[in-house]
Amino acid sequence: MRTFRIAMVQMNPTVGDLEGNVRRITAWLREAKKAKADLVAFPELAITGYPPEDLLLKPRFVADNRRALQEIVRHCRGLAAVVGYVSQSDGIDPKPARSSVVSAGAHELYNAAAVIADQKLITTYCKWYLPNYGVFDESRYFHPGRRLPLIRLRGTVVGVNICEDVWWPEGPTRFQAAAGAEVIVNINASPFHLGKSRIREQMLATRARENGVVLTYTNAVGGQDELVFDGNSVILDHQGEVIARGKAFEEDLIVADLNMEAVARARRTGPKKLLPRRVAAAVEVCAASLPSVPKNLVRAVSDVATVLDPLEEVYRALTLGVRDYVRKNGFTRAVIGLSGGVDSALTAVLAVDALGAENVWGLFMPSPYTSQDSHDDVAELGARLAISVRTIPITTLFDTYRHALAETFEGRAPDTTEENLQARIRGNLLMAFSNKFGHLVLTTGNKSEMSVGYATLYGDMAGGFAVIKDVPKTMVYDLARLRNLRGITPAISKRTLDRPPTAELRPNQNDEDSLPPYEILDPILQAYVEEDRSLEEIVEAGYDRATVARVMTMVDGSEYKRRQAPIGIKITHRALGKDRRMPITNGYRNS
Repeated sequence: MRTFRIAMVQMNPTVGDLEGNVRRITAWLREAKKAKADLVAFPELAITGYPPEDLLLKPRFVADNRRALQEIVRHCRGLAAVVGYVSQSDGIDPKPARSSVVSAGAHELYNAAAVIADQKLITTYCKWYLPNYGVFDESRYFHPGRRLPLIRLRGTVVGVNICEDVWWPEGPTRFQAAAGAEVIVNINASPFHLGKSRIREQMLATRARENGVVLTYTNAVGGQDELVFDGNSVILDHQGEVIARGKAFEEDLIVADLNMEAVARARRTGPKKLLPRRVAAAVEVCAASLPSVPKNLVRAVSDVATVLDPLEEVYRALTLGVRDYVRKNGFTRAVIGLSGGVDSALTAVLAVDALGAENVWGLFMPSPYTSQDSHDDVAELGARLAISVRTIPITTLFDTYRHALAETFEGRAPDTTEENLQARIRGNLLMAFSNKFGHLVLTTGNKSEMSVGYATLYGDMAGGFAVIKDVPKTMVYDLARLRNLRGITPAISKRTLDRPPTAELRPNQNDEDSLPPYEILDPILQAYVEEDRSLEEIVEAGYDRATVARVMTMVDGSEYKRRQAPIGIKITHRALGKDRRMPITNGYRNS
């Protein structure tokens, strides 16, 4: 039986760390060689990390990335590899000069996959379709490729393409299969959002089945600023059946033996795919030779990792996002303002799971309006998580502020000004801890609050990373309950989950004094923020017109706050930030 052994490396690169990424790639090459793989695939832009953004405008960075590729070529002995990098040619780049001086025309760049075989750069494929929506800006940096190289390796014809290319039915996968490709190696840096992995796998099954090819999908894993890459790399046979799946949110090496005789038989009896004449000229067939392998090779048994429950996916994404943001930016510890509420409790639990209890500090800053329940719940959370919690009452500081402003504010009743003073005092204290001890401040605001501006600039918004910024309030409760199912003792107390949400910035305050109930608010926000639905469409879905209009006005009027907020982890289809780029000065009102 003709078999082809393929490996996929689900690796966690760091954007810009070229030397570190080369070390990671060469280490994985050794593992793939031990597994006796014929070919090993690495993620999209594995050398530079994804997305490199305006690093691509630096000629030296691009040249260094090409030199890094040459280093990987030297280490690729006895097997073939597909490695994502930045090319300056829709073909094989010439070797970069030793000098860091780069010609003025050097910025015709391509998102490319280098194909290496036994220390030789065989060919390069350049991405055809450049996404320019949501979090993607590839058209800002890259030119589209138009070549279709195929690689003949150990009697198998392999086509390589990149991420977005495989989503197009009449795209590179279709053309490569028509030109003779039996295996498609698609390399990716596909960011996570809720439900995406299932949609993606369904699409890949369709693409494999309709083209009669084995389709391998290699994805990156890890956190990069607000993005998290979920892994979930997958191999599907020519009938669209999953034969291997990588772990979710973990680095992994996936190895599988592909039955190429079954592909060939299906091709002989199935309908013939015709290569469009306009595309035929783009096809190039490259031969790649490798040292012979023993005939008695033991068959590789591929793993099919379990698909996670959607809520578990979100929890794992948030944990990984925190861990990598802290680690990759040179921090070791985090500090969190604890209030006794569910948002700060969930943020603390996520931080402990990501960093370890010894690396998480809680800061409790009670005001004159802080209840005894909050005192008790913070103490209990700290004990359950085994984290250090410091208490610094802010009543004296609050009184000092009010005294300083008394003459100026004379004759004016207390309002949100005094409420925001308390939040800003707390923000100051948290940043003081950050400055003195080097801890990263993790903010605790959720998507519901951030959408409608129920947050204080330079107060509870002050910090370095907004962990649950893209998590609606109703999902905050779901994630807390999910986490409580682990271990013997729930991490978050029942009272924290059962108490009405409150900022405790004035006597007897509840969130519902200022906002609709979250069970109503969150679906309205999903419709308006994530789905761009109009006032009439949301009202037709069964929501009160005045409530919808009020929510929309709050969202539109809070853009200036969100623009100044720290970045946070994307877990929904459309997050606040790169996904939704609204002008601050904006005279258009849907409501």
